[in-house]
Amino acid sequence: MKRLQSWVESANSAETHFPLNNMPCGVFSVGADDDPRCGVAIGDFVLDLALLEDRGLLDVASETVFDLPYWNAFMEEGPEAWEALRARLTDLLIEGGDDALRGDASLRAEALVPLADASLHMPFIVAEYTDFYAGRHHAFNVGTMFRGAENALPPNWLHIPIGYNGRASSVVASGTPIHRPLGQLRPPGSDSPHFGPSRRLDFELEMGAVVGGGSELGQPLTVSEAESMIFGYVLLNDWSARDIQAWEYQPLGPFQGKAFGTTIGPWIVMRAALEPFRCEGPARDVPLLPYLQEKRPGLYDISLEVTLQPDGADTATTITRTNYREMYYSAAQQLAHHASSGCPMTPGDLLGSGTISGPEKENRGSLLELSWGGKEPLSLETGETRAFLEDGDWLTLTGWAQGADFRIGFGTCTGQILPAVTEPDWSK
Repeated sequence: MKRLQSWVESANSAETHFPLNNMPCGVFSVGADDDPRCGVAIGDFVLDLALLEDRGLLDVASETVFDLPYWNAFMEEGPEAWEALRARLTDLLIEGGDDALRGDASLRAEALVPLADASLHMPFIVAEYTDFYAGRHHAFNVGTMFRGAENALPPNWLHIPIGYNGRASSVVASGTPIHRPLGQLRPPGSDSPHFGPSRRLDFELEMGAVVGGGSELGQPLTVSEAESMIFGYVLLNDWSARDIQAWEYQPLGPFQGKAFGTTIGPWIVMRAALEPFRCEGPARDVPLLPYLQEKRPGLYDISLEVTLQPDGADTATTITRTNYREMYYSAAQQLAHHASSGCPMTPGDLLGSGTISGPEKENRGSLLELSWGGKEPLSLETGETRAFLEDGDWLTLTGWAQGADFRIGFGTCTGQILPAVTEPDWSK
């Protein structure tokens, strides 16, 4: 597929994350007194959809949906509306298309807001959040560290996308600082735990699938039905306190070691924009049960990178490079499994892919793996080393699908680690 040529010149760069082929969905404002509203990124601009809707140029929904600080209302309109929006915006922005926007200099100047002037917000209201453990390289690495290579994968792993229900309340927008969490810790060799700040704070490189449709209580979904409900994808960093998690996770899995924060990128890349990059996943050791079998490949060829930059440093170090195609289970399979018990799914549900690691050390999607449990610290370009995150560190995720002469990009997903909050007086 070739790049679509837009009259917005910056959208025609081979390096931009936001060509006309993309048009990812976000929420923006300009200035402290401006109301956040829906827009799409195009080149170096965000296009104000609330304004276009008000001027009668976007008739793609049954009601006003873009003059809102979230995309949930539009997502609930369903796949036909999603397709209609992309078609209408393409017609307004493509070279030689409808001249209603390009030909109106006043409207054009008002509707195209420079990204440099825009504040980006949470792109949707997270109804519920489920995180999966669906990357084989990550699962094998972590299992090897704790159980040995011969028992690295639990018996169910090759048959079922393992997951846990997380906290929607602590999913935050890119740029939101994350305080080092407090919790119960039991250091190696100790018989009892103590309470204090995590010392083994980590990131997890993931993609998040944004569910745009819903299902009824008691109604399972096929993989095809599940895929049609996915509105798009975001970058996702599932921050993890490995020492809190290690003490708490048996027998019921992650809790406080994960609940303190999850950061998502500001742009939802719609599923349709990724269609040219659909690809096969890894070969399977055992066939999946029929309800999880896909009729077509469910993964996408999306390059992913993470940089780490100490506070005050001039240089960020790229600490990992991997690809979403390394996942063992697709988002559609995860969603179908989630609904297989009859669990109802809701527009605005967020599914974390699980940590995306590749086969080589430089492809590992967490510090737990990169430093091999802290035994092999990373060397940064600043001369410092890291086994786990220190206060002040900035983590930045980015990703894109590479076409012949264009990219479908996700922008960046950033967060800085702040010191733990002062402990309360527990005697009160």
